[in-house]
Amino acid sequence: METKRRSFLKAGALGALVLAAGGGIYRAVHTPRPRRFVLDGEARAALGAIVPAMLDGALPTEPAERKAAIDSTIAGVHTAISHLPLPVQKEVQDLFGLLTLAPARRLLTGVSNGWEQADPKEVSAFLQDWRLHRFALLRTAYGALHDLSLGAWYAQPASWAAIGYPGPMKELS
Repeated sequence: METKRRSFLKAGALGALVLAAGGGIYRAVHTPRPRRFVLDGEARAALGAIVPAMLDGALPTEPAERKAAIDSTIAGVHTAISHLPLPVQKEVQDLFGLLTLAPARRLLTGVSNGWEQADPKEVSAFLQDWRLHRFALLRTAYGALHDLSLGAWYAQPASWAAIGYPGPMKELS
């Protein structure tokens, strides 16, 4: 029995229609829910390298105080992200996914070793590169890292004295 061209085309069109309908039904039944942002170990290590580079000159110089300030800033970044809308949290999670994936980290940031061994000059150089990059996506990623880091730092009462902010008025607190 010989298959005619017209029969072959009809069968192909019918098969494509059935697959498209099946895919539509599957998506309608299995809608994925956006997940909340989770600051895992490698993303925390990336922030541990990025925050000191962003706050260069503002952090305490004594090692124990410096570590405490960086840790509290990282916690503040996590808190800030967790209060963002879920779609924005997903975008930030994707950004940290790129920063923690070794090939992407090497290609996009130039940080060859893991974040825990990252040279501060290397981190500062990649941040400066992203700040002025020709691709708007990397400039936006820099802006997100910048705003999250500085926002978390200056939200802490311990950092207010350095900028001359006396804190909220007593009548409002």
